[in-house]
Amino acid sequence: MTTESFTERTPGRAWTVRITAHSGRLAQVTCSTTACRMPPRSADLAALRTFAAQHAAAHAKAATIRPNAWCHCGSQRCGAHPEAKAYCAGAVVMILRHDPIVRRVWSVEEVCEMCAPLIPNTTILARAPRANRTTERPAAPAAHVPAPARPSVAAGFSSPATTSADSDPTPQRRSRRAPQRPRRRPSAQGH
Repeated sequence: MTTESFTERTPGRAWTVRITAHSGRLAQVTCSTTACRMPPRSADLAALRTFAAQHAAAHAKAATIRPNAWCHCGSQRCGAHPEAKAYCAGAVVMILRHDPIVRRVWSVEEVCEMCAPLIPNTTILARAPRANRTTERPAAPAAHVPAPARPSVAAGFSSPATTSADSDPTPQRRSRRAPQRPRRRPSAQGH
């Protein structure tokens, strides 16, 4: 029986959503995943930007970070941060790259912890769980619990009609701590 070890690396994934201008004041949204449905060319640049941001966020939400992924930035010879040299290391993180000045390209990528802070205009969306590096073997194999089903990137969210009007395309940071409840002390009544 062979199992995948965390030393076997797989290429880091990247999704790029881009707005491209065309003649006649029209623009178009494209995605690096060719199976994704995109809206038709339009002169409404604000609507296309909203769609592109939501589409990139949907790719990030649908993807599961792979702890054994190789840094996508490193596979590109760290061209995203040429002034800051670093060796790829650390856990894998999922980032969103978007320049708020240019506002035409959104990239979701699996990169390493060393590259992520060096890449300009980056937000860390999620971190991969660290591999358990203990040498002990469990007494009995743990029951396999399947992960919840995730939506396919090509279906559902990529159509403007299926996106929620009140959804926020910007990623939100979540606390990892459970909410704390105050302890109730027994009342002094009855003494």
